[in-house]
Amino acid sequence: MGKIKIAKPEDTKVEKQEEIKRVEKKEIIEKVRGKKYIAAKAKFDREKFYKVADAVKLVKEASYSKFDGTMELHIIVKKAGISTQVTLPFQAGRTKKVEIADEDTIKKLQAGKVDFDVLVATAAIMPKLVPFARLLGPKGLMPNPKNGTLVADEKKAKSYSAGAVTLKTEKEAPLIHTVVGKNSQKDEEIIDNTEAVLKALGGNKQIIRAFIKSTMSPSVKILI
Repeated sequence: MGKIKIAKPEDTKVEKQEEIKRVEKKEIIEKVRGKKYIAAKAKFDREKFYKVADAVKLVKEASYSKFDGTMELHIIVKKAGISTQVTLPFQAGRTKKVEIADEDTIKKLQAGKVDFDVLVATAAIMPKLVPFARLLGPKGLMPNPKNGTLVADEKKAKSYSAGAVTLKTEKEAPLIHTVVGKNSQKDEEIIDNTEAVLKALGGNKQIIRAFIKSTMSPSVKILI
């Protein structure tokens, strides 16, 4: 017969202190969130899963930023180590300046000038870019075959799309974060971008859960 554990006064005291801490922590979080966040959260059912079109509409309605917020997609997949590329149907946010590396690019880099958002290079010119790895690397501009910016020839370089996005899980977690547009964009554009990302990741075969939110809004669960 097992021993019956008798609660000691100090045990009860510790439990009460822990409960007080939990309540206080919850109250602090609610205070940090603020009235605008709480009001936004009340505009939809946080436990419900919505179709992409409905989710986009709800996020826009719930967004309370005074600036043009960014529409973010956060996805939980079945395993870490996933890396794939997708070309979004519409530009997600501002237009990116794409430069195809040539001798003029090398001269600019020698002068420490970087005036592009994406650098695409052919295998032939890549050796000349290697000395600038410390300049390009930290900015995420070093051409790489995984994100499609290192290509075999100039023809492929010219066909590179600024809408190409690399979807990659965090280093040690099955989480993917990406941008699918801005609040000011048409719903249809954000919807198409979102659906393109979900399709590229294999839909419900690989995705466990997906959420969409704006820079300043609660997240809405997406029906996969």
